[in-house]
Amino acid sequence: MLIIGLTGSIGMGKSTVAARLKDLGIGVFDADAEVHRLYEGAAVAPIEEAFPGTTAGGKVDRQKLARVLMGNAQGFARLEAIVHPLVFAAERAFLGSEAARGAEMAVLEIPLLLETGGEKRVDVVIVVSASPEAQRTRVSARPGMTSEKLEQIMARQMPDAEKRARADFVVDTGGTIADSMAQVDKIIESLRGRKGSAYATFWA
Repeated sequence: MLIIGLTGSIGMGKSTVAARLKDLGIGVFDADAEVHRLYEGAAVAPIEEAFPGTTAGGKVDRQKLARVLMGNAQGFARLEAIVHPLVFAAERAFLGSEAARGAEMAVLEIPLLLETGGEKRVDVVIVVSASPEAQRTRVSARPGMTSEKLEQIMARQMPDAEKRARADFVVDTGGTIADSMAQVDKIIESLRGRKGSAYATFWA
């Protein structure tokens, strides 16, 4: 089974690309969605213990947590020490399920794939990219987004140019959706039949 790492900075169009991959019949694990689930489940108690007052009603209050973490590098490290092992376990379970059903490919959609060294655990890295102008326009339109919050997010993400340089494939979403989808289709077609080694090496 070939494991594809799908990544890209905020606002670059990862969700659109992931949706196309699903349309092509490829299983996709969404790390952000898993974090959302954990914030309503297994991560609530340890986060409340580490950051008192950031949970309510059995859920993590993301806005309260964000305020506590604002400019707090040590806090981010503590949060990641709680959340990352839980996400990793969910990724392993997903890949095991995909391998068991005989999938040719499986995708891990991870925003901080390259920042956390995750490229070592996949066979192929696809980076989703767009111009800085397009990125800021998209992100600024999101509910609750502020320039301060965006700068905080961007500060934790590798520059787009570096991500592109480290990618096996780049999907440029600066054009039409149809153009982006055509790029995805071409990449997947080129990967058909390629054998992967990451699953046996890191996940099985």
